Amino acid sequence: MTVGHFLGRNSGYAKRSLVLGLAPFISMAFFTGSALSRAEEIAVTDGKENVLLTNTGCWSPDGNWLVYDTRSAADGGVFDGDRIERVHVPTGKVELLYRSQNGAKCGVVTHHPTKPLVAFILGPEPLDDGFTYGPARRRGVVVDTTRPGIALDLDARDLVAPFTPGALRGGSHVHVWSPEGDWISYTYEDHVLDLLDQAKQIGHQPNRRTIGISAPGRVIPRHAHPRNHEGSYFSALVVPLSARTEPNPGELIKACEEGWIGTDGYLKPDGTRQKRALAFQGTVIGESGKPVVEIFVADLPDDLTVAAHAPLEGTATTMPGSPQGVIIRRLTQTENRPFPGIQGPRHWVRSSPDGSHIAYLAKDDKGITQIYLVSPNGGSPTPLTHNDSPIRSCFTWSPDGRSIAHTTEQGLCLTSVPAGRCTVLLKQEKDRPIRPEAVVFSPDGRSIAFMRNIHGKNRIFSYRI
Repeated sequence: MTVGHFLGRNSGYAKRSLVLGLAPFISMAFFTGSALSRAEEIAVTDGKENVLLTNTGCWSPDGNWLVYDTRSAADGGVFDGDRIERVHVPTGKVELLYRSQNGAKCGVVTHHPTKPLVAFILGPEPLDDGFTYGPARRRGVVVDTTRPGIALDLDARDLVAPFTPGALRGGSHVHVWSPEGDWISYTYEDHVLDLLDQAKQIGHQPNRRTIGISAPGRVIPRHAHPRNHEGSYFSALVVPLSARTEPNPGELIKACEEGWIGTDGYLKPDGTRQKRALAFQGTVIGESGKPVVEIFVADLPDDLTVAAHAPLEGTATTMPGSPQGVIIRRLTQTENRPFPGIQGPRHWVRSSPDGSHIAYLAKDDKGITQIYLVSPNGGSPTPLTHNDSPIRSCFTWSPDGRSIAHTTEQGLCLTSVPAGRCTVLLKQEKDRPIRPEAVVFSPDGRSIAFMRNIHGKNRIFSYRI
């Protein structure tokens, strides 16, 4: 069985699966969301449990469902949830999509842009002292929402050298579907190198966070290992990092918080179209010797299976190499600004739908966090906002590219593009503050999903524009 069959909503592919009884997947809660509304603000979940939206991809393609995970902490800082759920926005009906077992935890779910599929993190199962949850010890899985409880491993794992091309040796995180839904991006940390770091061995490449891509294609590890498993996607790392323990100025030492550029890539200056590309936050060593976070672009090839300069599978002492045809470009140079680098709350860079602009957060010369825009082709970044109070959250573009949703100290806001005019949609309230982790436009651009923290628990809300 191929991944193509799974993407076509059939499953039978060699997989790790957990089939639960039918009963848990019937409606777990039901209430009329509109009865709890304030103007266009509608309470979607009932507040009995703490829930967390991902910063992108939380809506179903038809805009009727929101997918989320459950955790104990409002900011999601403790990865301790065991359920992936979805809620029907018009009615508040909740359905369980997946429950992890044997001590494993799951979370950070994103929805496929056109199909009834969700991807999310699944931690080690079962847990033991040698393989507990951590950045280098987690994987992505995919669940068909029409067949809840059955998870297919997204990225294969091979922890035995010589390793397997297309398999990873560590942990993937925040799995985001490409606009057409064929590929998936994520951040990655390497378990093999992490063990060497912990043992304080010398002569190996340090384990550092970077970015990977997965494309449909079955991968079977060459070797047996208790933690090895097959994958339904071929995986490769696309942002090479410095192999030096003391990197030189300008060398990348971390890549994260990426975003796909455009719904159909972006136009280059010569008029050709780059179909697949990622913008990301890259940490480099500045001329001062201090790290600074800048904006980068990774242009991606159509084929991930051909290695460039280093083996895709890596070695016992080096990180997996990148595919041939990946081109990395630095877009910003902020070291000499009063507030250099990316600034503000944790956020992921996001591209306009037409791919012409990449949005990110940075402080202006007064120290106020604003939204900045830069072209994927380079050039000088320009501030979109000139607010008196800082941006306080992640953000998303409207599907038509005419506005960006986010929060400020005033509340839930909409900033027009290109004018930069900021309109407060909902005021911030002390006893029910809006959370910064997710402010997400629906696919039709008519609603915004966000969370309020009420009595210590996050509740999901939808604002109808």
